[in-house]
Amino acid sequence: MKKAEMLAVIDAAASKITEVCAGADTVLIAGSGLGGFAERLSDCKSVPYSEIPGFPCSTVPGHAGMWVTGTIGGKRIAVMNGRVHGYEGNGAYELAFPVRVMARMGVKTLIVTNAAGGVNLAFKPGDLMILTDYINFSGMNPLTGANIDEIGPRFPDMSNALTRELIAKAKQAAAEEGLDVREGVYAMMNGPSFESPAEIRMMRILGADAVGMSTVPEIITACHAGIKVLGISCITNMAAGILAESLNHLDVLEIGNRVADRFASWVARIVANIE
Repeated sequence: MKKAEMLAVIDAAASKITEVCAGADTVLIAGSGLGGFAERLSDCKSVPYSEIPGFPCSTVPGHAGMWVTGTIGGKRIAVMNGRVHGYEGNGAYELAFPVRVMARMGVKTLIVTNAAGGVNLAFKPGDLMILTDYINFSGMNPLTGANIDEIGPRFPDMSNALTRELIAKAKQAAAEEGLDVREGVYAMMNGPSFESPAEIRMMRILGADAVGMSTVPEIITACHAGIKVLGISCITNMAAGILAESLNHLDVLEIGNRVADRFASWVARIVANIE
């Protein structure tokens, strides 16, 4: 697809969302088990991904595939209730598409969340972690292919991909909520298989604190487009080889549901603190 055609589809998607749901300065991408946040919004308008031109649809349990705009804490926010992943067969264009739509809608802040495995041995299931940086082990980059100059530069700087100002606001909001949150580096593997114990040992040596199968493409695409980014991981399990138990997606969803109240209150406070 040529650049002009790509931009036309992105703009069509942005127009559809704006027409049905109206806009918002802040968007939250809800990860596995965290989709219930959208249910806490009032004055909601929504549209399924399947009705948005060109929008990739998720096939993963726990990802509803719905764009929702509403109000929480007196602020308007949009929620992507579910995301797509590389392991579903999506390439760079599909992984970048939702955030590029946000950019064309004028979104200023992206809060990207995920369910992650704990690599840091001090972590435990149920912990919430602010992302301070990332490691891309996925073997793919969402900016691969023709650069859309109207959205961002060919070679974007990732030195401050996770916005320090937002990290400070998230820590402040956690203190106001009485939450003891973690900070750390998120590593992305492509999946869909969970990581091997040897891979987890490697990640720990290289400085990763948590691991998952998403989020990094959205961070890179948002940084490319000039959108400020805050990343939050819910540690839903300890990664392979740390405990004697097997890993499965149902446990991920269960822990995500268990921390939903704390997570929602914290995010609402963060949104309220964003100017």
